[in-house]
Amino acid sequence: MNTGISRETSSARVWPSAHVAAWLLLIFAGAGLIFPANAAAQNAREPRIRVQTDLVTVPATVLDANGKPVADLPESAFRLTENGVPQKIAKFETDTDRPLELALMVDSSLSTLKDTRFEDQAAARFIHLVVHPQDLLAVFEFSDDVYELSEFTANVPKLEASAEKIAPGAGTSLYDAIVLGSNSLQRLPEDRRRVIVLVTDAGETTSRSTFEMARRAAIASEALVYTILIRAVPTESGRNTAGEHAIDTIIDSTGGAVYYPKSTMQLDEMFAQINRELRTQYLLSYYPEPKEKAGTYCRIELTVTGGAYSLHYRKGYFESGPPGADPAEQSQPDTPDRER
Repeated sequence: MNTGISRETSSARVWPSAHVAAWLLLIFAGAGLIFPANAAAQNAREPRIRVQTDLVTVPATVLDANGKPVADLPESAFRLTENGVPQKIAKFETDTDRPLELALMVDSSLSTLKDTRFEDQAAARFIHLVVHPQDLLAVFEFSDDVYELSEFTANVPKLEASAEKIAPGAGTSLYDAIVLGSNSLQRLPEDRRRVIVLVTDAGETTSRSTFEMARRAAIASEALVYTILIRAVPTESGRNTAGEHAIDTIIDSTGGAVYYPKSTMQLDEMFAQINRELRTQYLLSYYPEPKEKAGTYCRIELTVTGGAYSLHYRKGYFESGPPGADPAEQSQPDTPDRER
């Protein structure tokens, strides 16, 4: 049988130990397997590449006195501070072509409205107006629970069909909706602009998540929060305003805006305004100095010189996440599947 080993190489042959040692050293050195002392010396001579990962991005919309987005401002017009300390802008873009990731959250407990088709019609109009081929949108409804009616997609007919599934509900799980919408956006690619759009009366009755969980989840998602606030009860008396104040506080941290339509006829105008804002943005980035301790909430302030402008922008973040755990993991209410 041919074993593949010649008799000459298989016969016993004794090499001097010094030759063996030298031969082994040459092999190890050629393969890069050098002794620790040599490895330390070599590493000391090699340049080290450091990558900074603490870049903070601030999407911002600038509006003129008439509420129209301003698109032609130079970098020199912007001033950034973090916790009161001026920051150097490292990157400045007019961010108009970057795709959107949108979570459309529709409150299906708006049962006091006369128009029972209001919710799905409003959602369908928003989808048709806002979604571009490069964007991703998912439809959620929330009442006593939160339901994901569609996956994230740019398929407008499919999204509109999902909106048709919205049906009246009982309670209002507003905080759960914000948490789940935020968590869903966090699982998507990071190279897009993230947006939560709430259509709600802002009542809060049945959430398992707390307000603080909702606020932290929204901040961690880096999403702008826009709200169409439907006041089924037009006066302050008799209306649950806790949810309205909660939304105002969350938007103060995340950016975005609240709109108060007086009738369903104003919805298209408000949807168009949200679309204009999202398509006319600036993107500013900076490396925070000094860098805060992990878990610290960092307050961002952005101002613009040269005019009487109003701004919608991300106003804060948690350094390396909130203490103890990722806010997206602090509460995980289930998202039931709904078949209709």
